[in-house]
Amino acid sequence: MQPGVCVPIAATLGLFCRGCLSRARSLPYRSISCLPRQMSRWNSRETCSPPPPRENPRVLITGNANVIFCHELIIYGTENVILSDIKKPPPDVFSSGPFVYADVLDYKHLRELIVNYRVTWLIHYSALLSAVGEANVALARKINITGLHNVLDLALENCLRLFVPSTIGAFGPSSPRDPAPDLCVQRPRTIYGVSKVHGELMGEYLHHKYGLDFRCLRYPGVISVNTPLGGGTTDYAVQIFHDALSTGHHECYLRPDTRLPMMHISDCHRATVEFMQAPECQLSLRTYNIAAMSFTPEEVAQEIRKHLPHLKVTYHPDSVRQTIADSWPVRFDDSNARRDWGWAPVFGLDTLVSDMLHSIRDKRKSEGLPVS
Repeated sequence: MQPGVCVPIAATLGLFCRGCLSRARSLPYRSISCLPRQMSRWNSRETCSPPPPRENPRVLITGNANVIFCHELIIYGTENVILSDIKKPPPDVFSSGPFVYADVLDYKHLRELIVNYRVTWLIHYSALLSAVGEANVALARKINITGLHNVLDLALENCLRLFVPSTIGAFGPSSPRDPAPDLCVQRPRTIYGVSKVHGELMGEYLHHKYGLDFRCLRYPGVISVNTPLGGGTTDYAVQIFHDALSTGHHECYLRPDTRLPMMHISDCHRATVEFMQAPECQLSLRTYNIAAMSFTPEEVAQEIRKHLPHLKVTYHPDSVRQTIADSWPVRFDDSNARRDWGWAPVFGLDTLVSDMLHSIRDKRKSEGLPVS
């Protein structure tokens, strides 16, 4: 068959990842136009089903692998968790298991990885964050939207369980802010947020229409010792710990009273894995908020001063990041996640601060760096 040839909808039965032929037969008989890269997907007459329950998933994780490597996934075996990025990873990541080069804009190469590694779960983290995205909208559109479409198509074609994170940035100034529920007006004003809302809606559409096992969590600001600062609006909540232990002074680009939802990286990883493990029958939504705490720059500084009284913080609000932060929710309502699949955070502000200071202090000592 040649590209552009129309085929009847009956030829698309392979699209239904639940093997739900009755749904396919209920669709009206009509023609569809096929793009070249869609041909194998549309032409397949085979139905597919998830791997046997006792078979470990084979997980491909795209983007920023040194941050997102979930130790909770080790239960499936290190060889079953394949990390990928377009950058060379740190030695500890490279030695922790399979690592491959993967550009989410290269559809053919992604397909080869999925086939060659027999991938069954795809966790898609590649994205340009809020402030960086505003500085380069064209690149953000390519990575955050075109890259997303590539993984959506491949997940559908190969019957994968697909996780795509969303963000606090998926909300806008017209959204309820305190708290923001799962379902409400969103209308974000950054390309990052727009691309995330697009991803939420595309995933939900493909789930309802074709049975794609799409799952999405809206992350708050995620705080981690190993998080490289990548132009996010909540980056200050990581940098302040490093500054407290190095120079004793932090210059904050947000106002001291700017309250935003935050979460420790361990809670974020655990939520993601628990959500991926949850049976589909428990999920009433495809996109959930998850929450742990909300704080302001001044509140986290005061908590750090309980350990390091000398910390000095000065405030010089950056107009771009402050405007973005002012459009975001103050708190998340995550009651649906708690009810449907048992989500509950472990870290509060006090335990987060203690853990971050302890971990950064140990890291600086191991690297031979001074500790303030």
